[in-house]
Amino acid sequence: MDDVHYKFEYKERILFKYYFGLISLEFIKNSWLNAMSQNIITSDTLGFVLDYRKASFNFEINKYVELAHFYQEYPNVFGNRRIAFVTERPNDIVYPMLLQIWAKGYETKPFSTIEAAMHWIYNSIPKSNLMDIVSE
Repeated sequence: MDDVHYKFEYKERILFKYYFGLISLEFIKNSWLNAMSQNIITSDTLGFVLDYRKASFNFEINKYVELAHFYQEYPNVFGNRRIAFVTERPNDIVYPMLLQIWAKGYETKPFSTIEAAMHWIYNSIPKSNLMDIVSE
């Protein structure tokens, strides 16, 4: 059974999405649409950390292009933001690696730890703005 939990860290200004079980492409899209409809994604969100360590992708590898197009359809949500995928299984890391190729208007990258993903998101912020976030 697929499942997702959201956690917005206000201090870090990162939306964390924790996925569980076998995750279909439709479930991923619907979970984003649900987050949008519930206003979980705020205008000051810096980026997204998608934790798939307790989940596996359950769709054909060639379908990753649909996910890239989905992100492009919502520039007000994903535009100029970073999307970090956290997974530890080699067969699941292929999806975010391929997604990097098709990313337009946003950036995506695979990671094996939450900390590395957060560091990458923060590296997209000008140093002067990052100091404001850290001191809040």
